[in-house]
Formats: sequence, structure tokens, C-alpha cells
Amino acid sequence: MPGVGTLLKQAQKMQRGIEALQAQLEAKEIEVTSGGGAVRVKVSGAGKFLALTLDPEFLKEDTKLVADTVLAAVQDAAKQAKDFNDAEMKKITGSFQMPGMF
Repeated sequence: MPGVGTLLKQAQKMQRGIEALQAQLEAKEIEVTSGGGAVRVKVSGAGKFLALTLDPEFLKEDTKLVADTVLAAVQDAAKQAKDFNDAEMKKITGSFQMPGMF
């Protein structure tokens, strides 16, 4: 069983890793398209929405179709950002073990 000093060092290392990862997540850009490219959503790896681009021709379509397509693109972008964030965070926190808890 690791001592308190070892656990503290592990926690500090993990904290530094998380801080570095947060900067990387902010810099990572994920682009999602929907409606055959008529809707483009750009989001950071941290989940911050950066841009929404709509094809002007697409806006001439039925309002419900446009709204549904935009919503689908936004939801997909949010999911991709969360999945990326979770996977990257697990790389850092996965090795941290608390005695008696895991």
C-alpha cells in the first residue's frame, strides 16, 4: 500500500497533467458537418462552440428541416468533443490509484 507521500506526488503529477491537457483541449478543433455539408459546426476539444456556418442555399429549405439539421450537427459536435475530452482525461487519471477505493 503506497504511503501518503507517494499518493501526494501522484496527485500533484495528475494535477499538472490535467492542467496541460486543458490547454490542449482548448486548442483542439473538431469540425462536424451535417446535411451534406450545408451545416458546419466547429467546437474545441473542451466543448466550447467556436463557429457555425450555414450554406445560404440551405436556408431556403423548409424551416423544420433546417432546424433539425442544425440541431443534429450541434449535438454531434458536443458528443464528439465530450468523447474526445473523456478519452484524453482517462489517459491522465487512469493510472491514479487510491488504496481501498479501486
